[in-house]
Amino acid sequence: MTKILGIVKEGRLIPQDLWVKFISGMENSFDSLETNKERAKRELAEAVVQAIKRRVTPRFGILLSGGVDSSLIAFVCNQLKCNFTCYTVGIENSDDIEWAKKIANEYGFNFKYKLLSLEEFENIVKNVVKLLNDADIVKVSVGSVIYAAGKLALDNGDNVLFGGLGSEEIFAGYQRHESALQSNDFEALHKECWNGLKNMWGRDLTRDFTIAKHLGLDLKAPFLDKELIRTAMNIHPMFKLDKQNKKIILREAAEFIGLKKEFAWRKKQAAQYGSNFVNGIEKLAKKNGFKFKKDYLQSLLMK
Repeated sequence: MTKILGIVKEGRLIPQDLWVKFISGMENSFDSLETNKERAKRELAEAVVQAIKRRVTPRFGILLSGGVDSSLIAFVCNQLKCNFTCYTVGIENSDDIEWAKKIANEYGFNFKYKLLSLEEFENIVKNVVKLLNDADIVKVSVGSVIYAAGKLALDNGDNVLFGGLGSEEIFAGYQRHESALQSNDFEALHKECWNGLKNMWGRDLTRDFTIAKHLGLDLKAPFLDKELIRTAMNIHPMFKLDKQNKKIILREAAEFIGLKKEFAWRKKQAAQYGSNFVNGIEKLAKKNGFKFKKDYLQSLLMK
């Protein structure tokens, strides 16, 4: 994972307390946030480009879902004339594959995708459950996306893979951010963004690092760039979320950088839904005689 941030040291993920300390060291007061939207947008656009620039290598891959995060990473890398290939995975009826095709065609990205059969998907799920030693539906389904895309990238000679991890936290992209905003409580929303970042270690970082290390992948997470976190978290959350849209200021910054509106404002599904992997787990559960997905995944831990 990103060595610039210091998340990984000597081949190991840093302990949880160090991650929380790192995030807490950046935490800012709600009373001092940027309320000039145009200035916030310009500064954010520059911070995104610089965060990506700091991570580029002579050749790499991008996990492309067709959402604003990965589309923006690919668009900026294309502007920077980097040597990269976009990778997308899913099973039948995957929205992410359709959107990734669309944006890759629009901008002429090098693009590879894989539509997995149920049998191929089953093997991936079994591997991910064993690797994570966890039967949590979200962790397994998201982990399966990283595993499958990582294998696709490695098969094409890319062991460096960019992803959008962290964007949902700093730009208020989750349901819990909407819940925090009840009664227009923007201070509560700001705090929830910080809390989400602190909680990433147990929810996201351990999952992604475990899979990446097993595969021999180097994951790059520009949205977890220290300066980008600082810039994003200095923006008043009224520019991040309203009743209609999430991650508003990021979408506007993406348009400012040059990404077409159609891609900047796509209402993205979470990775486990865009890939259709959650449906796949349900099919596998039924195929193996289980009523519930969690019971099927739990059974794989016993094997």
